[in-house]
Amino acid sequence: MRMRFAVGLARDNVDKRLEANGIDRRQFLKYCTAVAVAMGMGPSFAPEVARALTGGAGKRPCVVYLHNAECTGCSEAFLRTASPYLDALLFDAVSLEYQETIMAAAGDAAEKALHDAVNNPDGFIAIVEGAIPTAEKGIYGKVGNHTMLSINEDVLGKASLVLAYGTCAAYGGVQAAKPNPTGSKGIKDALGAKLKAPLINIPGCPPNPVNIIGTIVYYLQNSKAPELDDQGRPNMFFGKSVHEMCERLPHFEAGEFADSFDSEEARKGWCLYNLGCKGPSTYNNCPTAKFNSLDGSPGVSWPVAAGHPCIGCSEPDFWDQMSPFYES
Repeated sequence: MRMRFAVGLARDNVDKRLEANGIDRRQFLKYCTAVAVAMGMGPSFAPEVARALTGGAGKRPCVVYLHNAECTGCSEAFLRTASPYLDALLFDAVSLEYQETIMAAAGDAAEKALHDAVNNPDGFIAIVEGAIPTAEKGIYGKVGNHTMLSINEDVLGKASLVLAYGTCAAYGGVQAAKPNPTGSKGIKDALGAKLKAPLINIPGCPPNPVNIIGTIVYYLQNSKAPELDDQGRPNMFFGKSVHEMCERLPHFEAGEFADSFDSEEARKGWCLYNLGCKGPSTYNNCPTAKFNSLDGSPGVSWPVAAGHPCIGCSEPDFWDQMSPFYES
């Protein structure tokens, strides 16, 4: 795994850090423009995005990143963003004090880092990846001999903002699929009224990194959560269905549907609805934000453009409610 930053280290000069990562100012601003557009603010908002991501807003909040029952795919999606190196850029804008996957500390040192961050007098933001096992008092998931349930109860109850990053943290995800023997749940269902801070769901399996970046930028700029939909998702990223933004929509409206994945119609880009696409009932910005950013540009592709039906991964209970994922 590429490592471009160290948890808890002081920020270096912004221009030097960009240069060290092979990123020129033009490339960085190009990506900030993509983030601004994804936020619905337009290209002119790019300088404000850049200012937030480089700590220029004068706000560098403490961040605690917890892992629960998950595959670490959400972290991987973020850390492997090709260009610019968003891990270095974003985590320079915040003070990441605890993240089990990437931090150098282990054992007692890691526990102390978590304790110190949670008791930061200026407060902290909590980012959570993975569902919380709740069956039998949470014994099916432990870290440092503490259940994930008890850790989240303690940490999230003290946070100033909670970001559920990925569908597992937001709604339980695959861990909560039937028969769910561990009793895995999303943050809201697992902790309910014990949360005092605003909770923002950023679902996806994995989520697009631009969505958490844009959410944090909004928070840094406004000191409050963005407008959310009825599922707790930011409207600026999840306000429209995949279907209404899909490049195959004209074929749907013309009644042109592929009847198999290897058909000539599929190769021509005809609609995949008859093959199981869940785009009409899925809300996410995949068709516009896309994935695999290169050279500071927006993403280059997404599942439907690559010939795969949308499986509805940003919706609650998608594993049970959206299956079967393929139809013929």
